[in-house]
Amino acid sequence: MSVEQLVILSALEQEYLLHAIEAALPVQDARQFFLWTQGPLQALLPHQVMLALQFGAQDELQHVECLHSGVLDAALRERLSNRDDGLALRLARHGRRGGRLPAMLDAGPGADPSKGSPGLAPFHGELRELGLENMLLHGSERLPGGATFFVLFGLPHRPRARHAYFLQLLLPYLHLSLQRVGGQQARAAVRALARPVSAREAEILHWVREGKSNDEIGLILGISGLTVKNHLQRLYRLLAVSNRAQAIARGMALQLFDRPPQLLARAA
Repeated sequence: MSVEQLVILSALEQEYLLHAIEAALPVQDARQFFLWTQGPLQALLPHQVMLALQFGAQDELQHVECLHSGVLDAALRERLSNRDDGLALRLARHGRRGGRLPAMLDAGPGADPSKGSPGLAPFHGELRELGLENMLLHGSERLPGGATFFVLFGLPHRPRARHAYFLQLLLPYLHLSLQRVGGQQARAAVRALARPVSAREAEILHWVREGKSNDEIGLILGISGLTVKNHLQRLYRLLAVSNRAQAIARGMALQLFDRPPQLLARAA
């Protein structure tokens, strides 16, 4: 959407926008977020499916929400929301690499992919294959507390500049709502652990994430590599994981890396 384009909201659209903003303010958890997206947001921007992605301060994917009111085929949901190579994640990477946002793409009958937002034409065939016909996307810039990205699939009408403008107006409320939801879920997951992650375990996991071996971590902390291994084994059991990569991913989901741990005093 060109920034020079002037979009004038009708009285009804202004009413829908104000209602969507007011209804977003109390959203704190996943249930409230779902109800908001399927109610006030749908009134202004009707769509079939919305993918909401939350990124951490280090640009890692922390949380994915796939929101829809109807029945969604499991295979389609996986294609859209897979945390490794799902369409929503690839669109987010495109947008975060400098693609102009907000952006839109129409893949409906007779649509010309070259008339969509710059850089989105390669997604045209995949969107048609998935049977969703069009999409509208926007996301926040990289922020100290993490960024968010949103994709609306299957709008009932071809997306136009005014739809992108609506999404632009609502982005701050989408962003804050998703941040609150992700934080609430992370806190609930931490509380569900059998015990809190100790300061030493958090410190070791921090260095694991930095790519250090057990022996290297031991040198940094002044303990043996075997002691590091023992700490990691206890941490694996606590987090219900079986290797370093899974522990890092679980730590991201639990937001254990949001505040890098202070180095502990070197053990004797």
